[in-house]
Amino acid sequence: MKDKMTERWSTYETFHIALGDKKVADIVITNHARSRWVDRVESEKTGFEDIADFMWQSLKQGRVEPYYRNEQDVYLIDDDLVYVAEFTVIENETDLAGGPLHKMIVVTFLGRMSETIELRDLKSYYSWLRHSRRMTLIKNSRKRK
Repeated sequence: MKDKMTERWSTYETFHIALGDKKVADIVITNHARSRWVDRVESEKTGFEDIADFMWQSLKQGRVEPYYRNEQDVYLIDDDLVYVAEFTVIENETDLAGGPLHKMIVVTFLGRMSETIELRDLKSYYSWLRHSRRMTLIKNSRKRK
């Protein structure tokens, strides 16, 4: 992705977009994230390239922000679409100042807040999920006895 030319003659900088304290130079979409995209976001454009292109456009336009101020793994796009991402440093790649560049690995898409009201408060949503799973396990164990 070395396509951004700098001010100096014949010098190219690796293209990256700042997201918080990270400089994202590459996006990886996991298989799980793709399946969640199909289930929860969109059923038309479902290829890895389509999803990555959407993510790049969102990053370029500044539409991505952290879900919580102090956490760096859950993000929002357009104050609606919630996704989980991890970051790894890309080996042997730096910006012109010598800072590390990062690869954003999209782990999963949780869905849209406009469609799933529970996503407005993730902590209560996860506690609800744990409770419902626990109750399902208890019910199943009763049936086996």
